Amino acid sequence: MSHSRRGTSRFTLFAEAALAALVVLCPLALGGAAPWLPWPLMALSGAAAVLAAVGAKRQGQSLRFPLLAVPLAAGAALCAVQLVPLPAGVLGVLSPEAAALREFALVPLGLEGARPVSLDPPATWRELAKHLAYLLTLLAAVQVCRSRRSRVRLLAVLAFTGAGLAVVGLGHSLLGVESLFGVRPWMHARPTLVTPFGNPNHLAGFLGLSSTVALGLALTTRPRSRALPYALAAGAGGLGVLLSLSRGGIAFFVFGQVLLALLLLRRRHEGGGRAPPVWARSAAALLGLLAVLAVGAYTAADRLWAEARTADSVEELRHSKVSLWPMMAEAARAFPVLGMGRGAFEAAFPRYQSEPNPNTLTHPENAVLQAAVELGVPGLLLLAVAVWGFAQLLRREGLDALELAVLAGVAALALHDFFDFSLELPACAVAALVGLGAVARPRERGRVAGKPGGLRPSPLLLGAGAALAVLGLVALVPGRHLVADAEAELAGLVTSRAPIQDVRSRGLALIDRHPSDYLLYRLVASAYAAQGRGAAGEALAFVNRALYLAPRDAVSHRVAARALLALGRGSQGFLEYRLAHEAGDTAALLGEALPRARTVEDVAALTPDAPEVAVRLLDSLANTPGRLELARAYSGWARERFEGQPGMAALWAREARLRLRQGELAGAEAACAEVERLEPEALESHLLRAEVLRAQGKHEEALQALERLLARFPGNVELSFTLAARQLDAGLTRRARGTLQAVSPFLTDYAQRARLLSLEASCLEREGLLSRAVELRQTAARLVPGPDAWFAVARTQEALRRYDAAARSVHEGMRLLPPGSRKDAEAWVARLEAAERARVDTRRKELEQDPRAEELEHLLGNTGGAADAPDSP
Repeated sequence: MSHSRRGTSRFTLFAEAALAALVVLCPLALGGAAPWLPWPLMALSGAAAVLAAVGAKRQGQSLRFPLLAVPLAAGAALCAVQLVPLPAGVLGVLSPEAAALREFALVPLGLEGARPVSLDPPATWRELAKHLAYLLTLLAAVQVCRSRRSRVRLLAVLAFTGAGLAVVGLGHSLLGVESLFGVRPWMHARPTLVTPFGNPNHLAGFLGLSSTVALGLALTTRPRSRALPYALAAGAGGLGVLLSLSRGGIAFFVFGQVLLALLLLRRRHEGGGRAPPVWARSAAALLGLLAVLAVGAYTAADRLWAEARTADSVEELRHSKVSLWPMMAEAARAFPVLGMGRGAFEAAFPRYQSEPNPNTLTHPENAVLQAAVELGVPGLLLLAVAVWGFAQLLRREGLDALELAVLAGVAALALHDFFDFSLELPACAVAALVGLGAVARPRERGRVAGKPGGLRPSPLLLGAGAALAVLGLVALVPGRHLVADAEAELAGLVTSRAPIQDVRSRGLALIDRHPSDYLLYRLVASAYAAQGRGAAGEALAFVNRALYLAPRDAVSHRVAARALLALGRGSQGFLEYRLAHEAGDTAALLGEALPRARTVEDVAALTPDAPEVAVRLLDSLANTPGRLELARAYSGWARERFEGQPGMAALWAREARLRLRQGELAGAEAACAEVERLEPEALESHLLRAEVLRAQGKHEEALQALERLLARFPGNVELSFTLAARQLDAGLTRRARGTLQAVSPFLTDYAQRARLLSLEASCLEREGLLSRAVELRQTAARLVPGPDAWFAVARTQEALRRYDAAARSVHEGMRLLPPGSRKDAEAWVARLEAAERARVDTRRKELEQDPRAEELEHLLGNTGGAADAPDSP
């Protein structure tokens, strides 16, 4: 008997075990995202490939190199080319962007050595190892799956792994556990179905593939009793896809099932139109799976509908990941020859990000853009070869239901990657490659018919396989350095206030390793900025490099602004604050820039081309003690700057109120008339008119105007509060309380409720009901804690001569004040405590002079304590 007719070699079985371990391990390793995973991935794939080759030699079989292996091998070669250090001239030809980065950012820092094409070499080293691992995985799967039993076992491992993940997620949901196995909480991800996958799209992709493969196993397994576990696994995986709430995952999973049905139907027609038993079983299995999915959809209908509504309009789609594609296409155009480096997208893309985004973009989330950006035109060619190789598999004759299921599942996963990046992580990539290897295996009948038999497993080929595995492991040594680790290390030095020379030297070493990571430059710049004016020049030099690599980074603009102001370059510094605001830092202007502005020119420099922002700046100036004149001057500049633009009415309204504060009634009247001209029907215009009338002494007319206005705008909370305050000022407490009672049903938050209670308390104080007023003010202070709220409580308690309670309320408010603003509050507390001591001493003397009063007070204390003080002071 020849070797080819013997049973499966134990080396092949060991290779099968290594592949099965990969299929299980990769999803468990946080969906393939664990930083330690490349090491076992490389070791197991290399072992599987070498063992499979040895097994083939023992069995007298040849080795096959399918067409789908070409993109993986060529991709690994491209990664190696991207890592070759090149002279400046050659680098300028192959990658002008990399050469420009070298000249602008690195050479002035003394990093003058030859540079590779890759903008993040450690990431490209990791990708080289991954490409080699994927290549060896595919070749091993092709060889191992020549045995039907091995093929079925490997695919069964994939099917049951997906089902197990779905069961784990369901178990977490049933138990209400939000951390993985109750041990590992998710920090940034919030998956709806808690599994080792932090990304629900990747979970849906993996479960969709495993469920489709399980369905194929159910269709081809006889007898039917043995097919039941596979059918259950298919249902569990499909249910997990639905509960992941991944819109793309659900859509492409359904597409995969439809594609499988069409492929089975085509096979039926090619068989002459007869309906063999497998077709009947296929229809029954598909209907059963659809029934399970229908039940799952009904169970999670509310959450599915809520998720679907997040993409139900063109505007919401415009703000989705699709809106980022033009930026990524621009980045791809900048690297046509060899790309920016495989895996370098996360570090290098901020250079080409033209719109602010609060999230770190690690992948383009589009397979075509991923290839174009990181590998250039060669990457697109390799993607085309992969598509052609997959099409060749689809055109194969004699594919059974299991193979069609694998192809349908892989097709759905690959199409999902036009909107995601599941195949960029090992979990889905290894599962897809094992499935493709099972379909791309050589046909024994083709070999018998005299077709080329592939490569003989010579010692040279075995040595080449082992060399590739060793090369992958060696590549992981420089690839072990992560951008996130470098940033965390340098940030630790900066926050611990390490000596500036230590920060600089370590920063340069990390920049040399990750030259396109803007955050490293920014951290060094912030360390220099903390040194004061003497180091502002160095801070500016480093932050300029950070802004070259990330023009939309708001924090870098802040650091640049501080350095420029320290160097006395005010106009440029305030312009940088404006750029920080436009890059998404909403607190830059009011929180840091405006307090540093001293002149109208300074405030004008930091004002963006948006009237609503100018209004906020004007409000802040007007409400800051000592800056009223600057507010007046800025108001004039802003009205001239934004003349004719929407929002001018708000600027004129602020001008009117500024005039009112300074008693310039004629100017306020003119500004109010301008507001009424611009927005005659707006509520704000009518409220401003009432303020002007009141300032002119026409209180009754102002009050009547507000009451007429409330009839036009019933239920308007702000208008009702304003009217109640004016009624209270006029002594109309009952009408004020009626106004507040009418608006009570329209309140929407705690702040409005607290303001209502404060106004009601003022009404009660006017009526002499101080005890009830204290209760309302305490409730308001608890709803929205603030110094003013607690001080209002203290004033009412002081009026009731409850000095001790008033002192405690002042302490509550004082805790909410900045440390430098507590002097007046501390004096108030001292006065209250002195008054309380005087009251206690006076009462003690009264009791000493009248023993019967002391006995009466003792009896009252035993029956419930002293009564409250009277409501009148």
